[in-house]
Amino acid sequence: MALATASSSSSLPLPLFLFARVLALLVALLVLFWALAFKSSFISHSSSQEDLVFAVLHPLFMVIGFIIISGEAILVHRWLPGSRNLKKSVHLTMQGLALASGVFGIWTKFQGQDGIVANFWSLHSWMGLICMLLFGAQWLMGFVSFWHRGEMRRSRVRVLLPWHVFLGLYTYGLAVGTAETGLLEKLTLLQTNRNVSKRSAESMVVNGVGVGLALLSGIVILAAVSPKYQTLQTKLIY
Repeated sequence: MALATASSSSSLPLPLFLFARVLALLVALLVLFWALAFKSSFISHSSSQEDLVFAVLHPLFMVIGFIIISGEAILVHRWLPGSRNLKKSVHLTMQGLALASGVFGIWTKFQGQDGIVANFWSLHSWMGLICMLLFGAQWLMGFVSFWHRGEMRRSRVRVLLPWHVFLGLYTYGLAVGTAETGLLEKLTLLQTNRNVSKRSAESMVVNGVGVGLALLSGIVILAAVSPKYQTLQTKLIY
């Protein structure tokens, strides 16, 4: 009879993941409430109903569709049971959905009466463009790498995986930072041009979205960079 030990990797503590889900849900609800309850804040009174729809869709797709879903895609590797290929497939699919949401969210900004050029006057606009270009290149690199098999795939993983992780987290952090600049820009314009009080309900909702995104991104990045700890299991071998 002999003793053998086997190790299995475990994810981060369950309360941390539950907290991340609660934060993601809270941010999504706040953005929905902001878009539905304060529709008039997104466009001028002279704009058409179609412009209103596009203006409201932009924060919904960029926050819920792009940031929250891409954060969930990052967390897949830490909570989803199953094989490595299954986790990669789910990760790639969710990131593709986030990319599509981001592209559509930017497209909605180009459908207004101001056109394309008028939307590239702020730091928020240029950060968003850079973020989407990096995210698209990152997803394409992951898609191509996923279909390689054998020794070629292993050699690519050794070389590209550290850069893939770094660029993924950098792009996710850039997306959150871009959203924060957009919220600040929007709230500043509302308080300056439309006399929205700093203590109004809308100001509290927008600030709540910003704080929620900051906390959520911290948890997602912590989960991604934290080493998986090992649980030792002892078996009897006869």
